[in-house]
This record gives sequence, C-alpha cells and structure tokens, in this order.
Amino acid sequence: MDSNPSSKKQDMKKTMKQSMLLCCKLFISESRNTAALESVERSARLNPETVVVNKFEDRAYNRVRYTMVSYVTHDNTGNAVYSPLQQTVIAMVEAAYEAINLEHHSGAHPRLGVVDHISFHPLARASLDEAAWLAKLVASDLGNRLQVPVFLYEAAHPTGKALDTIRRELGYYRPNSMGQWVGWALPEILPEMPDMGPSQVSRARGIALIGASPWFATYNVPVMSTDLCAARRIARMVSERGGGLPRVQTLGLVHGEESTEIACMLLDPNRVGADRVQSQVEMLAAQEGLDVEKGYFTDLSPEMSVETYMRLVNGNEVNMVR
Repeated sequence: MDSNPSSKKQDMKKTMKQSMLLCCKLFISESRNTAALESVERSARLNPETVVVNKFEDRAYNRVRYTMVSYVTHDNTGNAVYSPLQQTVIAMVEAAYEAINLEHHSGAHPRLGVVDHISFHPLARASLDEAAWLAKLVASDLGNRLQVPVFLYEAAHPTGKALDTIRRELGYYRPNSMGQWVGWALPEILPEMPDMGPSQVSRARGIALIGASPWFATYNVPVMSTDLCAARRIARMVSERGGGLPRVQTLGLVHGEESTEIACMLLDPNRVGADRVQSQVEMLAAQEGLDVEKGYFTDLSPEMSVETYMRLVNGNEVNMVR
C-alpha cells in the first residue's frame, strides 16, 4: 500500500479533475463499411484521456453512435479552458470525412451529413454551460477549419433553438427514396445561413448539427410488421408533438425486411421513462392489430457512463473501442 502523502495528493487531484466530466455523443452515417469505422476508431484511440464508453451501430439504419467521456479543466477564475474531448472528436470527424462519402450512403434512418449529429452533455459535477462551451469549440473547428456548415442547437445556440425545429426546417424527416434516405437531398446552397461555416454544402460531407443539452435517452421499440404507415401513426401518437407523452420525440422507421421500429428520444427520462413509452406503444400497436417486442436502450445511462469512464481510467485501460 502506497503511504506516500504526495502520491495520495496527486490521486485526489486526479479524482477531483475526473469528476468534472463531459460527454459527447457522435452520430455518423455509416455502419456497413468496416474499414471506415476502423479508421474512425483508430482516431478515437489517439488520446488515452478520452474514453469511448459505448458504441451502438445499426446496419438497417446505416448509422453508428460513439459515446465518449473525458474531463474538463478550468482557469483560476473558474472558466472552462480545456477538454481532451475536443481533439478526439475532431480527429474522429476528420477520419469519417476521409473514409465516407454521403453520396454513396443509403439507410432507413434520416441524416443530414456524414457526421450527422454531435451532442454534448454534462456529467457528474460539470455544468450545461461547460457542455455548450465545448460544443461551440467543436462547431468552430468543423465550420471554419473543415468548411462544413454547422447548425447549433439548445444550450449552444444563442436563443436555445431546439434540435427538432432545425431538423424540420432542413427536411430531415422526409425520406427521399421509398422509406430510405439516400445521398444528399438538399440544395448545395442552403436556404439559410448556418451558425458556423459556409452556406455552400459539399455533397460528399453534408452538414452537421451540434449542440449541448441535458442528458437524453434513446429507446427503440420493434414493431412486428412491415406496415410503415402504421408505424408512423403509432410514432406520432406517442410523441409530444402528436399529443402523446411529454418530452418524447419519435420516428417510425423501416428496420430490416420483416419489421419496423418506433425510435424514441426521451428528452427528460426521469420524468417520462422507457416503461411509459413501452406501454404506450403496446397500446397503440394493439389498436392497429400489431404485436411489438420489448424495447431496448441504445446507450448507457449517465451513471453507467461515469462508472465505465472511472473504471477504465483508474484501471489504466484506454478506449473501450478495440
């Protein structure tokens, strides 16, 4: 047992620093190209102070999400000045742009770009302001250095504009090929100026939405039917927008050859959780004469994300993605 007071003090400082944690969820429009994902994951391993705590990929959606956690440090006045997440996220984004061409993409899940969505969230003792600070730094890198149009949302946006509002304005929810999203569907000159970057779009890269918000949960419920119209009716009635559950957003999507799925974003999972969503989907599906399966979360909880990060860092293990 180490009884060195200096060593104990360093360990305590390390623990305190690690308790100021930020999370990034990086959504990339690809899950079928193994070589492309390997390239992105090699970039994720470059900085051992960022931990990939979870990876979720769906071949039908042709989409992958990496959940990363790292610390944030502050200056003497308490302002956030550095997080290893910034360098890691940009390295992964650059690798994605080099390996993936949106014009060759097709999938059942909507998307607006190769790097479709980047969300930042405070964990442990960190604040939403710190998550917004990091979101804007990453947005500046994408917009100014990589020349990709970026739209900011929620805490990173000057007026707190909602993610689904921006998506709706940009046509995110309208498939362009029989229930699939294929290639680039918007004009190459955007109808409105992005918050960062050019108004002209590279068809190979598309655009990116970047924001900061409290933690959201993603929960998907399989519907044992290929009736996409029925799935969309159910999804709408479950959502807050359709008069359903508060702080719940949904999509009815094709999921494989024999089923559809109600993909749900729970914006306040402590208020409306998966059990209520599951019950509502089951009730509405029964009215359509359809069966559903038990839904599933696509990510860890905030508590599990922190626990995984601490375990890997303190055990001197690095990124979970191998």
